[in-house]
Amino acid sequence: MKRKLRMGMIGGGQGAFIGAAHRIAANLDGMIELVCGCFSSDPENSKKSGEALFLPAERIYHNYEDMILREKELPEGERMDFVSIVTPNHLHFAPAKMALENGFHVVVEKPMTFDLEEAEALRTTVGETGNLLCLTHTYSGYPMVKQAREMVRQGALGKIRKIVVQYPQGWLSRLSESEGNKQASWRTDPKRSGKSGAMGDIGTHAAHLAEYISGLRITELSADLTTFVDGRLLDDDGNVLLRFENGAKGVLVASQISAGEENALRICVYGEEGGLEWAQEDPNNLIIKMLDQPKQYLRTGNGYAAPWTLSSFATHNTRLPSGHPEGMLEAFANIYRNFAQTLSARIEGRVPAAESLDFPSVEDGVRGMAFIDSVVASSQSDSKWTKLG
Repeated sequence: MKRKLRMGMIGGGQGAFIGAAHRIAANLDGMIELVCGCFSSDPENSKKSGEALFLPAERIYHNYEDMILREKELPEGERMDFVSIVTPNHLHFAPAKMALENGFHVVVEKPMTFDLEEAEALRTTVGETGNLLCLTHTYSGYPMVKQAREMVRQGALGKIRKIVVQYPQGWLSRLSESEGNKQASWRTDPKRSGKSGAMGDIGTHAAHLAEYISGLRITELSADLTTFVDGRLLDDDGNVLLRFENGAKGVLVASQISAGEENALRICVYGEEGGLEWAQEDPNNLIIKMLDQPKQYLRTGNGYAAPWTLSSFATHNTRLPSGHPEGMLEAFANIYRNFAQTLSARIEGRVPAAESLDFPSVEDGVRGMAFIDSVVASSQSDSKWTKLG
């Protein structure tokens, strides 16, 4: 019987940015309902957060261990189906592992874990339990990112030669972590964020986008990380040369001290016959640049004739008619919806469509942690190239 999926949440209480974004995204298609949560390590904050979300008192928990074990004891028709983990990085692994081992599926923020060792252990747990893990690399949820991926996969650009991806932000141009900025505080703390700052936070998004669109894995890299702001404990800027498995070359830039920038993620992919360009701050447009042709724009929601017909992966993730902007929340929701469609199909004994299976998995999480490890090792090494993974 078809029904809504029941979601629990760990983290994301009052005062947290990303938890609200997850709840909006999960709710957008009406396929998921929030039924329980442990929203903070502070029991009073968790209680107030749950009450503000109209949850019954007995489904608001003081710690995630209690939540997972008590939810497991509930009847099958009441207990949560999956848990969304939206805590700082160092608190991803333990609840994700425990949830998987107790029969629950997992959605988790990126980077997936605190370090590569945890990521590999979590991959093992996913394999042993057979449960689903979805990693919220949000930008892969945009319709025109999916269109770009399909065009590359179908050979529209020819063999890929060059990938340039950049993610400049300016919000950490000052020592904001010393001024009471909660987001800056944990993201620049190596005990909570991990061994990298900007590269771990947004460089992983850029690397994932490069591999997702191109279909190619990064094999080697050469990195230069810098901490520009005095008193900061982790990198706030980085430049990386990339080598891909087919011989393509690339450049990745991730910076959180690019003063004046907001969230300017941008990628260009060039093949033998042409290139494409996509920018997160103008997400409805995919720019196509073919040899001996004028520059062309493909836009979300349009019924173009061949050869520019939008792929089923793009249309599956398009929510509005052409001309209506679709942004980050919609892209976020696409990841939740695809995960939900896959999980619902499993519950109902159906085979999910290929478009529904298109969400980042535990393998993407391991790739992300391997990328961070290799970038940091390369930046600290005198060697020119460091192998990834």
